[in-house]
Amino acid sequence: MAAVFKLKKYPELDFAPDAEFICIGGDDSEYIFFPGFCDVHVHFREPGFSYKETIKTGTLAAAHGGYTDVCTMPNLSPVPDCRESLDVQLEIIRRDAVVNVHPYASITVGERGERLSDMDALARDAIAFSDDGRGVQSEDMMRAAMEKARSLGKMIVAHCEVNELLHGGYIHDGEYARAHSHRGIPSESEWRQIERDIRLAEATGCAYHVCHISCKESVELIREAKSRGVDVTCETAPHYLLLDEGDLCEDGRFRMNPPLRGREDREALVEGIVDGTIDMIATDHAPHSAEEKSRGLSGSAFGIVGLECAFPVLYTGLVKTGVITLERLVELLAGAPRRRFGIPYDGSYTVWDLGARYKIDTDSFLSMGKSTPFAGADVYGKCMATVCGGEKVYSD
Repeated sequence: MAAVFKLKKYPELDFAPDAEFICIGGDDSEYIFFPGFCDVHVHFREPGFSYKETIKTGTLAAAHGGYTDVCTMPNLSPVPDCRESLDVQLEIIRRDAVVNVHPYASITVGERGERLSDMDALARDAIAFSDDGRGVQSEDMMRAAMEKARSLGKMIVAHCEVNELLHGGYIHDGEYARAHSHRGIPSESEWRQIERDIRLAEATGCAYHVCHISCKESVELIREAKSRGVDVTCETAPHYLLLDEGDLCEDGRFRMNPPLRGREDREALVEGIVDGTIDMIATDHAPHSAEEKSRGLSGSAFGIVGLECAFPVLYTGLVKTGVITLERLVELLAGAPRRRFGIPYDGSYTVWDLGARYKIDTDSFLSMGKSTPFAGADVYGKCMATVCGGEKVYSD
């Protein structure tokens, strides 16, 4: 039987209102077109760490998850802190990427926080500036970075973390850490630097975006700053919206930075996506080798993968439960990130069977990384195809 694609109308899509799309499928199929998703926070590990992920495998994973645009973080080797280093990455992207890749350049040389990168030379081809993986510890350095970025018409995208508050922690400083004798990371290590950066962004007029917020204090700080007209946006990730420290177990797939926080933090984040305080959802896709993720909570590398399961877990956990609408989820995954980061919609799209129910099987992932806390989760929504720039880049 031929099943009709049910077309949702979004401003980004240039289809006729009465368009119908036919495919071969069962009568119960519910296929839907979305604009290609846009993830402003991924780690593709190349150059420098291609045993974890490559531009090719990372973009294949993105296509599998319905993403047609991704922004790659600069914690690479070489760090893209000068024109020559950025060109190394751009050449690999031109050669191997199957979706659109927009690289970040670093804020500081080597992401060490000591000297500004060559921001003038990098601005043309960098989507923005970030030292993701590290917080810029010096207030003077961050002020200088914001002033320079503003002069270049670029945004500062910040991983917010106060090093002196970490104390060797690796999960949230909460009930689970105390009960199982783990070293904890306090929420203050995140919100304290956000508080500083908001003050600097207000003073300099720099466009400022906060990476992967995880705690209730961060939500409130950003909400209050927006009410004053500060040019600030933020993202959170699927795992912070759907999981908290009550879901932890002694497994490396639950170790990420920032960590899963408390139930009240998760609830505050959900409230933030409902009321618009949180502008977008990014995956922080951060693949590692199987060995690096096999050392439990205390010894595994920070980071999990997310591109290939983000939409299903969010659709299942937030839309089917009535927390947000499907339209709001697509805004968080496609519309808002494109507008904030100036990434044009080029007609790329992704097709999903919303009625498909299955368990997340990491063996089916195209990413080289397989570690996710959502492994085995029962979800709805299966990607049937992704088309980027007129080319089919994924097909079920």
